[in-house]
Amino acid sequence: MSNRPIPEHRDAFAHFCPISTRWMDNDAYLHVNNVAYYSFFDTAVNEYLIRGGVLDIRRSTVTGLVAHSECNYFSPVAFPEAIEVGLRVGRLGNSSVTYELAVFGSDSGTASAQGRFVHVYVDRETSRPVTIPDGMRALLERLIITERDAG
Repeated sequence: MSNRPIPEHRDAFAHFCPISTRWMDNDAYLHVNNVAYYSFFDTAVNEYLIRGGVLDIRRSTVTGLVAHSECNYFSPVAFPEAIEVGLRVGRLGNSSVTYELAVFGSDSGTASAQGRFVHVYVDRETSRPVTIPDGMRALLERLIITERDAG
């Protein structure tokens, strides 16, 4: 039996960030290159935090540093396709959060790629881990999907 993940469905995610693929995202094989997916993931997380009012990239004293990332690919997307990145929280710790993400091509109910990354929240000045601030924690809790939510 394989340990390879299977693509998840849209309803397994709590928030979606629409993204337009760019010409430069395509590679010589005429699909979005693997490195672009990490940019999509980063964009979705930061869009959620900024729009949620808990991250000011210039003034926040607490910032997230990526400690781990991974991605599995299932089917290609290509420019000029519009995509959506699904976002949920898999684990919310004291100073870290595991984001689980998936890229959905236009009109697709299942993920073209999915992955995760772990942010460790640190003091901007010292780079030492800190407790996730209450406002940020409350916003992140909205991204936790329970089995009941996933239907």
